[in-house]
Amino acid sequence: MIRSALGVLACASALLQAAPALAAAEYKIVTASERGTYIQIGRDLANFVAPAADITLETLPSAGSAENVRRLRFEPGVKFALVQSDVYQAFIDQAREGNAEAARMVNPLRVIMPLYNEEIYFIVRADAPLEHVHEIKDRKLNIGPLGSGTALSSTTLYRLMFGAPIADENASYLSNEDALVKLITDKTLDVVVVVAGQPAKLLTEMKPEVRQYIKLLKLDPEHESSRAALATYFPATISAANYPNLLSADTAGIAVKAFLVTYNYTGPETVQYLRQFAQSLCRNFPRLQSDGHPKWKEVALALPALGKGWTYSTATERHLRACIEQGPSAFTAPKRANCTQQERVLGLCN
Repeated sequence: MIRSALGVLACASALLQAAPALAAAEYKIVTASERGTYIQIGRDLANFVAPAADITLETLPSAGSAENVRRLRFEPGVKFALVQSDVYQAFIDQAREGNAEAARMVNPLRVIMPLYNEEIYFIVRADAPLEHVHEIKDRKLNIGPLGSGTALSSTTLYRLMFGAPIADENASYLSNEDALVKLITDKTLDVVVVVAGQPAKLLTEMKPEVRQYIKLLKLDPEHESSRAALATYFPATISAANYPNLLSADTAGIAVKAFLVTYNYTGPETVQYLRQFAQSLCRNFPRLQSDGHPKWKEVALALPALGKGWTYSTATERHLRACIEQGPSAFTAPKRANCTQQERVLGLCN
């Protein structure tokens, strides 16, 4: 009997040596600009979630959501992306209308979970006669770089509000920083549109004297054009506490939803890493809310119904739903001080 047991152990040892544990995966997440909120959310996932999933997650800047969809679809190593809801929906709409390239990019994408609302800021010169968002019609707007989520949100919002696209001669595609300089100096722009979850680094880093130069436009939710926009977007409050150098009171605004997105992977190894990522996201969700970017406090650990054409990732959905039902603590083994030696050896006790 002893020899038999030793033989079984020897076989098991050989099998373990022949099939070693998977090494940490080297994955990437595409976000947005270096001074935006997306990149900070990506870094939180890299620091607080990925390590426990045996993933080394590199956080990459990008032009924004539209570029992120393309890079997630085609760039090697990119397994995660942060994408605005209106950008995702725009690809779905284009695919439905027969655009084969849009279908090729969006059909295999999958949602891990919705995150938070991203505020849309309309910045004008301090001495501008404008006070409300609905007054931007026919003004010269900077709507962000081509391929960015900001550009798509700006053009979509404008069309919803005014029933027509922004005139080509009134649209520019500079970075936020370059556009703000032009807004204040040569005054060739009237409005700079910025999309970023508050507190946005671009605005929090502004000095107290900034009020001499710029201000934010307010949303009038009762205006006809605003009601048209709010059929697709979300009402928001831009907090003066987040931007004390820019605002003296809270300001009514508008927002778009951010989503954490992946691809419809079917390879067993990648699927396993995504499962581990979902489990770690569940376990470490309280830490994201306590130690991560303030926007994590607005995120609910929930998987609500998605719109037509949107699909949750099968690799992550089951684990996240179990977490939602049982709570993050159910995924963390309780620590015990009286573990037996056998339990420790078998990994049954922390």
